[in-house]
Amino acid sequence: MSNCPCGSGLSYDSCCGPIIAGAPAPTAEALMRSRYTAYAKHAYAHLESSLSSEQRKDFSAEEAKKWAESSEWLGLTVTGTVRGGPEDKDGLVEFSARFSTEGKEHEHVETAIFGREDGKWVYVGQVPEKGQPIRREQPKVGRNDPCPCGSGKKFKKCCGVAKA
Repeated sequence: MSNCPCGSGLSYDSCCGPIIAGAPAPTAEALMRSRYTAYAKHAYAHLESSLSSEQRKDFSAEEAKKWAESSEWLGLTVTGTVRGGPEDKDGLVEFSARFSTEGKEHEHVETAIFGREDGKWVYVGQVPEKGQPIRREQPKVGRNDPCPCGSGKKFKKCCGVAKA
């Protein structure tokens, strides 16, 4: 018996194996772990069947296979969960998945959203990342400064005019 790729410390047969084979995941975290393991074990049918009906519309088994087979799966770390227990209807799982592609290591960090469809846990999507602050490359042009377009007019009378 080998350890499960999800990093739980359990054997594959007592961890993600039954879920990948079709048993319902008891928690959102268990489904998250089984999805990672499905990439490592090339279980593409599970990747598709564990998606919400909305997510399944955009699923490409060919692309999942290409990514999974071109990567070496290095480890999964679950960093937090919110809800997602056996009695919950939804949940969040924060995780980091490490993998190597073409000799370069990568880390995918995500807060995954899970919900239930027909009583089973499914992957619904991810919480969008917060945007990075905008940093100006050049100083801000003042209203009374010459317009940077080179017209010779003040910025407020040229490119700085509010268009209605």
